[in-house]
Parts: sequence; C-alpha cells; structure tokens
Amino acid sequence: MTLREFLPRSLWLAPLGLSLVFVLGVLAWVRANEAEEQDQQRQTLISDALSTEAQLRDRIDEEQAHLRQLADGLAGQAPSTATLAAHPEVNAGLRRLWQSVTWLDARNRVLAEVPEDAESAHSDDGLSLHLTARVAPDGVLVVRYAPALMLKRGVPWWLARKYDVQLVDSADQVIASTTESPLRAAQGLRPSYRVSLTGPLRASPLAQAALTDAAVELTLRDPATNGTRPLTWVLVAGFLPLIAVASWLIRRQMRQVQRAEVAGRTEAAWRRAMEDSALVALRARDFDGRLLYVNRTFCDMVGLPAEQLVGLLPPMPYWPPDALAEVAERNRRNLAGQAPREGYEARWRHSSGRMLDVMVFESPLVDAGGRQIGWMGSIIDITERRRLEERERRQVETLAHNARLTMLGEVASTLAHELNQPLTAIASYGAGITNSLAKLGVRDELVCGALQRLGQQAAHAGRIVARIREFLTRREPRHEPCDLNEVISAALDLLRRDCQRRGVALELSLAAGVPSVLADAVLIEQVVINLVRNAADALQARDGRRRIAVSSRVVGEFVRIDVQDNGPGLGGRRVEQLCAPFYSTKADGMGMGLAICRSIVEAHQGVLDASEAPGGGALFSFSLPLSREEATHA
Repeated sequence: MTLREFLPRSLWLAPLGLSLVFVLGVLAWVRANEAEEQDQQRQTLISDALSTEAQLRDRIDEEQAHLRQLADGLAGQAPSTATLAAHPEVNAGLRRLWQSVTWLDARNRVLAEVPEDAESAHSDDGLSLHLTARVAPDGVLVVRYAPALMLKRGVPWWLARKYDVQLVDSADQVIASTTESPLRAAQGLRPSYRVSLTGPLRASPLAQAALTDAAVELTLRDPATNGTRPLTWVLVAGFLPLIAVASWLIRRQMRQVQRAEVAGRTEAAWRRAMEDSALVALRARDFDGRLLYVNRTFCDMVGLPAEQLVGLLPPMPYWPPDALAEVAERNRRNLAGQAPREGYEARWRHSSGRMLDVMVFESPLVDAGGRQIGWMGSIIDITERRRLEERERRQVETLAHNARLTMLGEVASTLAHELNQPLTAIASYGAGITNSLAKLGVRDELVCGALQRLGQQAAHAGRIVARIREFLTRREPRHEPCDLNEVISAALDLLRRDCQRRGVALELSLAAGVPSVLADAVLIEQVVINLVRNAADALQARDGRRRIAVSSRVVGEFVRIDVQDNGPGLGGRRVEQLCAPFYSTKADGMGMGLAICRSIVEAHQGVLDASEAPGGGALFSFSLPLSREEATHA
C-alpha cells in the first residue's frame, strides 16, 4: 500500500492524535497559566503595597500641612486651652484623625492641651504617633494620632478587603493593623510585601523612644492555590476515552461518507456535463434576486465567470446602464411571480460593452422538499435573429424610400415641364409689352426697368426649372467657371425681402479674391437658398434679435461657404440624420431639401457638413474644390 492510499484510510486516527496533543497542551497551559497568575498576583501585590504606602504618606503630609496652618494661626497669641480649643483647625483635626493637640514651650512644658484629659482618655488606645510644628516665637505644637485609625481611614475599602494591612517596626512588631487580631504565624503561608515608611513617622518630644524604621506590609487574604487543579485531571481522564470511541465512530462514518461521495460526484459530474453542454443559458435565483447558479452558456453570454456572478444581488453587471430603472422594475415584477409564461424579451450587455438581445423564460425553482425557493431562468440569445429582422426592415424601408424618390422625381419632372410654358409666356408677354411701349413712344424708366427685371426673373426661373429637371433625370450638372461670391449675392438678393418681413438680419462676409470654381451656378444657388431658408425657418421660434451670417473663404484647395444662425441649434442631431430622405423637423416639411442639397454638393465633388455654432445656433457649410489651374495658383 502506498503512502497516498494509506493516508486517506488512516484519517480517522487524526482526532485521537489531535486529542492527545490537545490534552498535553492543556496541561502545559494550566501550568503556565498558574505560574503567570502567581507572577501577576505578585506584581499586583507590589503595586498595591506601593500605592498604599504613597497614600499613607500623603495622608500624613496632609495632616502635617494642617498642623502648620494651625501653628501659623496661633503665632503671637497667648497660650491657653481656650485659645487652642476655639481654633477651627483644631476641631477639624480632632474630627479627622487627631487624638489630642498639645502646646509646649521651649522647655517642653505643657502650656495648653485639647482635650484637657487627653492623656488619661487615650492611655489605653495603644501606640500613638505624633506630628509637631513650631509656633512663633518659641512654642511647639504636638498632635497625637493613632496609626490604627490612620490605616482604617487612609486605606481604601477594597484594599482592606483584599489584604491585611499592617504597620510594623524594625523589630517586626505590629504598630497598627486593619484587622483586630493579626496572626503573624499564618503570614508565612500567604504572599506578602513590605514597603519602608521612613520619614513621616516621628517620635513625640514627650516620648523617649523613637521609631527609627517603619514599614507598610500587605498580606494577601485569599491567595490562589498552587498545583494542577484536580478538575483538570478529571476532565482529561474522561475526555480521552470519549475521543477514542468517537474516533472509532468516525472511522465507520467515513467509510459510509466515502461511498456516498463517490456516488454523488458521479451524479453531479453527469448533471454538470449536461447543463454545460446545453445551448440554453440557465440561471437560478432566490426570492431576493440573488444568483444561486449559472451554467457555462450563461457565463459565455454575459462574458463573466461564474465566480463573479454567483452570490450577486441586483443590479446585475449585465444590465444596460442607460435602462437600470426600467430593468429593475421588470426584475421586481418577475421576482413577485408576474413574469409572462410565454417569456419576455430583454436587452443585456456583454462585459466587453457589446449589447445583445435575449429571450427569458422564468419558472419556479423547487427544492427536494417540494418548496419553492426561487426562480429558474432559461435564456436564449436572439441577437442574430434581431439583426436579421432589423436588416430586413431596413431593406423594406429603403425600397419604400426609393419608390417615393422615383415618384418624386417623376412629379418634379412633370412640374418642370408644365412650368416651362407659363414661364415662356410670361417672358414673351413682357417682351411684347416692352416693344409696344417703345412703338408708342413711352419712355417711363420705372416701367421699362420693371418689365426688364420681369423678363430676367422669368428667364432665371426657366433656367432653374431646367436645371432641376436635368438633375432629377440623372443628368450631370453643367460644370462651368463661376464666381461663387456672385452666386451667393444673387441668392441673398432673392431672399432679402422675405427675411426682412420675418425680422431676420442677413450678414454677408465674402472673402476678396475667391477663385472661380467649375460648378453649376443655378444648382449651387439653390443650395444657398435652401440653407438660408432653413435657417430663417428655425429662427421663427427665437425671441429677440435674429441673425443669419453667410461667409466664404478659401481653405486649402477648397472654397468653403458657411451659413450660420443664432437659433436653437441642431439639438444633438448629426448631418447624416438631417440629410436622410423624408426626415424633417418641420410640421409641414417633406424632408427632401437637405437631401437634395447634399446630392448637389456631392455631385460637384464637395462635402456638406453641419455642426453647432460656437456662439449658439447651427452652422451649415459646404466646400467645393477649386479647378486644377486655380488650385495650382493657390
């Protein structure tokens, strides 16, 4: 048997081995914990002893300060018991700690004492300590206090409850204690610590013996027990047999689990292979919309791995950012059980940013106990089908547009043919009237000028109709040398009166020395007229000053003509949309003006463009190429 085969079969021994290691660790931890507790107990004892010594020293220093204040207050006064008893510092000291206050002279003779029978009253109170202060000019104040009372009032209650606090001298005799009958013999069995208290303890001038060395001793009342706790051994003794039995049970259970795992892995692998091989994307969600499961087809559809998808809550990363509110509302209805049984169409976004159309079918997700725990979704990618449907729709629309354009060309050709006759008649009648007036000898310049202008306009209209007819019948424009500045000026002369009526100011800025171009002057004039009229129509919704600026300039090998207005602008529309056949922003527009203008400009090898004007409004421009000779000179 190899090591790889032996290890899985012997795993049931692991709990027993780990338990033994655990037991040994617990025993070591108990030992270490007891040592740590004893060390911590010792450190706490030392800290509390130092703190108690400091508090007692501070208390004695405080009483010494009160005694100095009393001495300063009695300076220069006649020594008497009444004077001493009347002083408030004496009464306060007697209430605090003092047993008696004695006023001595330079020879230690008693001049005054409070209370008067202090010596007899406190003869049985045990050892007492004294504080002294000099009274000017040559007196001494002696305060007698009981160290036992000082311990009682100076040691905090929690320290007195935890420790036996004693004052001992250098001979190890107890001066005072917080307990009534301290047992010195038992202190050797309990932890204690002693701190020297030299300085504040002084002998009375009346006493012959003095305390040369005193200390504060703290003895712990309830020390922690040493040694391993018996309960630990009891627990360890009961723990090991139980672990041995549990290990045997685990061994038997592991064999059953291994057989069940083999069967489960086989079934899961078979089911996973079927789900990943399906061409339909699958997803499982709970009632909150959290993804519980996705198959490989779903991950490929949205471009995200299953690790990033499972566990996500709405909004999902494959939802379109520009329609989050709409998709979230539909998702809420679907989770509430209102999804259509026949499925619904949705638009998702691939992780690469590509949009896709899907068909989603929702059904209840039921667990092994028959309870519904969420929703199971089947998703089909219908992007290609949508693309084919869209292409077919566009082909149908293109055919319809072409049919309408053909019909429009036929109508325009018919109108051009019909308009030629009245225009010819107008020109003929005008010429006849002019000849008749000449024969009659009428020399009115105003009338003759009007008739001449009438004939010119009729001839010009005839040329326009003829050129449009030729353009619509797919004939090439007549490329002749022409001055674009003259063409623009002639076009604006025709529109100036109409613009004045509408309250639109025309501004003309033509560059000097613009070379001539090979173009059809009539068709280019129609382009300028159409662009200016569109600008004037757009300005009708504007309040205030209305302005249209027409300019020309040479840019490289092209002549550029700009028509700029201060109207509402393009509203985000591009030139491709504006020049589309039958697209119009006017309620009564046919949508052919800009389309025809673009066709005329492109027939002259030029470019028509539209953009937002820098100062607000729209800017339409078209560029025509210079002739080769003019381009060479430029």
